[in-house]
Amino acid sequence: MTVTKSSDVTLAEGASAPGFDLPRDGGGSVSLKDFAGKKLVLFFYPRADTPGCTREAIDFTRLKGEFTAAGTEVVGISADTVKAQESFRNKHQLSVPLVSDGAHQMLEAYGAWGEKSMYGRTFMGIIRTTVLVDSGGKVARIWRHVKVDGHAEAVLEAARAL
Repeated sequence: MTVTKSSDVTLAEGASAPGFDLPRDGGGSVSLKDFAGKKLVLFFYPRADTPGCTREAIDFTRLKGEFTAAGTEVVGISADTVKAQESFRNKHQLSVPLVSDGAHQMLEAYGAWGEKSMYGRTFMGIIRTTVLVDSGGKVARIWRHVKVDGHAEAVLEAARAL
């Protein structure tokens, strides 16, 4: 597993998308290079098969054809194991690739790993984030602290506008 971090600065729109090569559901791996010349949506979600993450992944799957028509690929990323990703995919008939970043390297490079708080306690975890990469490999748009409802549709509109 490799992830190249462009710098230690928080990822910003207009920056080059950090490279990655990570294992995916169904075997094999997914690399930024696989999407050269295409637009790419990377949605980072906290945990497979939890309510919000399930709704988000189902929404991106439901709109996959429309993303494809807009020349855009979609990939979901969490720190879950490949086995957990496969169970999640199978249980909910997800058709977008699900990538496993157990070492958090890609999550950190894309600014989706950070301090969270729940019930008065703070901890490190995945911050629900979506990044739209343009066909030239530059970060076109970043959504941080995503609210699931309507999000996939908003990302689709942004992809169509590129």
